[in-house]
Amino acid sequence: RYYKNIDGWRWTGFLLAMIGAFILTGGNPDTQWLGWAVGMFSCSIWIYMGYKDRDVPRALMEIMYLCLSIRGIINWLEW
Repeated sequence: RYYKNIDGWRWTGFLLAMIGAFILTGGNPDTQWLGWAVGMFSCSIWIYMGYKDRDVPRALMEIMYLCLSIRGIINWLEW
């Protein structure tokens, strides 16, 4: 089966995505940069998984989210 060997990185990426979404939807502007940062790490894991699985559309989608996460961090910290 294709996903027979699901390793811990997939679960880590999922958990980080959930934590990032929780922080971002908390409504506290002071901590939203942290949500974007956690999302950035989650996207990085999923980009690697898309590359590893040769799933180009998923990897490209995650690259887009990674770029938006970096943009979110820059905007919230006003760099």
